[in-house]
Amino acid sequence: MWGFSKTKLMMPTKDQALPGRQERMPVPAEHHVMRAPLRPPFPAGHEQAMFGLGCFWGAERKFWMAPGVFTTAVGYAAGLTPNPTYEEVCSGLTGHNEAVLVAFDPKAVGYETLLRIFWESHDPTQGMRQGGDVGTQYRSGIYVYTPEQRRLAEASRAAYQRALTKARYGPITTEIVDAPEFYYAEDYHQQYLAKNPSGYCGLGGTGVSCPTGLETAAR
Repeated sequence: MWGFSKTKLMMPTKDQALPGRQERMPVPAEHHVMRAPLRPPFPAGHEQAMFGLGCFWGAERKFWMAPGVFTTAVGYAAGLTPNPTYEEVCSGLTGHNEAVLVAFDPKAVGYETLLRIFWESHDPTQGMRQGGDVGTQYRSGIYVYTPEQRRLAEASRAAYQRALTKARYGPITTEIVDAPEFYYAEDYHQQYLAKNPSGYCGLGGTGVSCPTGLETAAR
């Protein structure tokens, strides 16, 4: 989506990061596909998940198509600049990842299922890139909201690493950290591929299936 630059492969320091702003990005009232709100509060009993797996246009579509998902949104997370714009994120000077926020009903879809979608939808061994999309904003990340999410995420990473190793892939570079603040992206990015069915999507998996029974497989 943006040209290659060596500076985009390195996380900026606090001194290098753009200052951002206090004003928050306007958020659409509802999801273009699901007609659900993009912002909390979500229905009682629902949980949140957050992932980064490359260009967020294609990544978001993977999750809104999953049964049991209430709503999705795209935004910027895990960086330094408050309330960044897309252009600022693309500069490599915010440290943010292109992220997808998922609100889901755990009685209808388990977090393990979302993890499987995450792993199988991209190549988590590529570091600061996904295919031709190069930069810190395209890194692989799981941003956990609870200790249980962290436990399942780490178990799934171990299980998938074993499957990838058998398929002759290298080490997984996915970061697993506590969920940072999620800064909503601009209106036109939300559900982009539903609004633009022939739009760009550089997302591609490895073709390696994520093992079922993730916790057991990781042992």
